[in-house]
Amino acid sequence: MKICLLAEGCYPYVAGGVSSWIQMLIQGMPEHEFVILAIGAEKKLRGRFKYEIPKNVTEIREYFLDEYLSKRPAPGKFSGSKKRLTQTQKDAVLSLLRGTLRDWRELFALFGENASFLPNDFLMSMDFLDIITELCENEYKNTPFRDTFWTVRSILLPVLNLLKCPVPDADIYHTVATGYAGLLGAKFKAATGKPFLVTEHGIYTREREEEILKADWVSVYFKQTWISFFTSLSRAAYEEADRIVSLYYGARRIQISLGASPEKCLVIPNGISMERFADIPPIPEEPHALTIGAVIRVVPIKDIKTMIYSFDLVKSSRPDAVLYLIGPCDEDPDYYRECTDLIASLGCRDIHFTGRVNVADWLPRLDMVILTSISEGQPFVLLEAMAARRPVLATNVGSCREIIEGFPDEFGPCGEVAPVMNPAQIARGILKIGESTAVMRSLGENGWRRADKYYRDSDFLNSYKILYQEVMNEWQASALS
Repeated sequence: MKICLLAEGCYPYVAGGVSSWIQMLIQGMPEHEFVILAIGAEKKLRGRFKYEIPKNVTEIREYFLDEYLSKRPAPGKFSGSKKRLTQTQKDAVLSLLRGTLRDWRELFALFGENASFLPNDFLMSMDFLDIITELCENEYKNTPFRDTFWTVRSILLPVLNLLKCPVPDADIYHTVATGYAGLLGAKFKAATGKPFLVTEHGIYTREREEEILKADWVSVYFKQTWISFFTSLSRAAYEEADRIVSLYYGARRIQISLGASPEKCLVIPNGISMERFADIPPIPEEPHALTIGAVIRVVPIKDIKTMIYSFDLVKSSRPDAVLYLIGPCDEDPDYYRECTDLIASLGCRDIHFTGRVNVADWLPRLDMVILTSISEGQPFVLLEAMAARRPVLATNVGSCREIIEGFPDEFGPCGEVAPVMNPAQIARGILKIGESTAVMRSLGENGWRRADKYYRDSDFLNSYKILYQEVMNEWQASALS
């Protein structure tokens, strides 16, 4: 079977998280052939892979959202193509910008790889000018025409260029996000009729909405326009998908509330190798310094600054506490520098950055693992800590509460859940876990039993093997009927 995986902003350029999931999926299915369609933000990433590519990956296609910058429109004033859009085609573009687009196939045909319209020419056409004028007369009456023009152009240019991507040859198309990658998956489904799967590790629409509402670069007049645009991308993937997979039941409920068909939605949790951590000894029973670890990338979404503030509070009660920030520091050098400056300004001691290391080598040294992210799906780091019998603390994002407290199950909590960006509550949770070695060992045992029952990699891989075969059987049956 030949499977095309569509990845956005992750594999193979970024280590951890979704990228680790993709690597595990590919390596766990050596009997299948994989094609990777990778979408990145900047073309400077081309060929800069963070993973050793498995042998059963036969092709990697790279597309970057800034590639359109090197493409120049046809010379001349506002004229573009002599071919004019029909009113139906104009309405489709307007519906996309208004967040009401239900059927993308008109745009797939208009801007696909074999279409006569080139995105840059369209954006210099009288048709585009007509669309901007209509938006200004109805949606943006109090906004300067120039601002509307450049905002709409910046929304459309990357996505219209992506629609020119040729359809890869594959038996199944499987996207790990519903944004630009999900839109391409929907296009491939529409073009071939072959099975199309969506796996969401976070809820893409919600994540983009949070970013846009906080972003300084988006004018308040256009925040809803951007949110509506990303909602349209997700809706395209949901509409065309044969199955929509989430990592936990809370995410499935959100997908359905955003328009996904309940009949398509199922839950397949992440899985880890319990055997990889089997030789890690339990936390020592004798009293010792409290050693805290955070397995993270030093990037804003992990909210390392809140972690630093929290640890500073912990030190007031536990002067012996030590915090290790375990993971790469080079992804966002400016943010890393802000974190080290914060540590210096607080005068907080015993915080150490390890850089990129083997997590399994570090877990034996830790008494607990913490995570203070402002957004997560189903973090591997929590599952790995549980497999090593280490208690965990996490903020109440994604499936963290479900992982720590169960849903519910018979095992009991394996740590603490704290509010996002709340150093006092996070510090309180850390101190509660670290109250004694007996408490930490008990919580760690609860976590190990939960991971052993619900989060094994063999179960995860078997679920996807069954799903791939299931949708292939359905497609073959429909082709014969």
